[in-house]
Amino acid sequence: MNQPLSNRILNMSTSATLAMAAKARELRGEGKDIIGLSLGEPDFNTPDFIKDAAIQAINDNYNSYTPVDGYQELKEAIITKFKRDNNLTYTLPQIVVSTGAKQCLANVAAVMLNEGDEVILPCPYWVSYSDIVKLNGGIPVEVPTTIDTDFKMTPAQLEAAITPKTKMIWFSSPCNPSGSIYSKEELEGLAEVLKKHPNIYVVSDEIYEHINYTNSSHASMASVDGMFEKTITVNGVSKAFAMTGWRIGYIGAPDWIARACNKMQGQVTSGANCIAQRAVITALNADPSAVKFMIDEFKVRRDLVLDLLSDIEGFNTNVPEGAFYVFPNVSYFFGKTLKGKTINNATDFSLFLLEEALVATVTGDAFGNPDCIRISYAASQEQIKEAIQRIKEAVS
Repeated sequence: MNQPLSNRILNMSTSATLAMAAKARELRGEGKDIIGLSLGEPDFNTPDFIKDAAIQAINDNYNSYTPVDGYQELKEAIITKFKRDNNLTYTLPQIVVSTGAKQCLANVAAVMLNEGDEVILPCPYWVSYSDIVKLNGGIPVEVPTTIDTDFKMTPAQLEAAITPKTKMIWFSSPCNPSGSIYSKEELEGLAEVLKKHPNIYVVSDEIYEHINYTNSSHASMASVDGMFEKTITVNGVSKAFAMTGWRIGYIGAPDWIARACNKMQGQVTSGANCIAQRAVITALNADPSAVKFMIDEFKVRRDLVLDLLSDIEGFNTNVPEGAFYVFPNVSYFFGKTLKGKTINNATDFSLFLLEEALVATVTGDAFGNPDCIRISYAASQEQIKEAIQRIKEAVS
């Protein structure tokens, strides 16, 4: 039977993180004891004070369609948060609330990109950036980085990647998957390049901003002199507040971009969930110290993972400063045969770990770096210890 799907969907990649999670679930269904270190999802429960706010919203009969760009009270909380945490001053028309940060990114791509526009992606980049760009007619331009530069793009690399077709640059800090953080000085260096190109805009994905293990405060690209009108700041509550399933993200942007995103969203999903929005008002109005216990635990786990991996030959790691991932270079294993299986690349290695060690990771190829794998430590210390012991035994 003919199945006339669009070229758009036929040419789109499946999310590697979700595909690995699905494969892990399939193997669990077969009775295998899989330890999942693939998904970027905190293993904490949403804090009770946020859940209480959601329950109150239900009791207060919040059950109607919401404004396309979000409740005014939530937008006001977002404005307060941006000023408090990022020294950014936005107005109500510059804020758009969406169904997760991923929809924010999709909205921005849809309203900013025309066919053939180039978007610079420092590698490694979050798995969906490339396909979101391509879906909207853009051309991803990958800029490779390595452990030696802490997986961060230099101003010289940025300048070399710019062409007359360059429209945007997308990056995350703290970075998914590397955990690297751009300092204020490093952002200023990139900004000096971008200020020479007034028609290039920046998507600054700051979803992991609170998961920061340095002694420095988070630096936002929009706070750099001359960059406010060129930057779309994307954030949300999934990571820091353990609210992945609540699906609330938001942007702060120049008002003409925000208006366009509002228009686009009005034709696709309309406003985000009413109960979730009311809960997020409470989350954002809280002092960030309310979730510090999670960040402290993530740092302990990061140090545990690095210590355990250092005892396995072939895993070359940096020290991630934020998020909850390590991104080891595993090219040492390429060309080797492990338990009868030849490892040609990171995808082979990731599948080997799933099938032989029963540990789910994600190939770095999906993030634009084919020499690495991503390991999430959003899991208990006991699971981490068991998982890395299994990996050690599988590759020894």
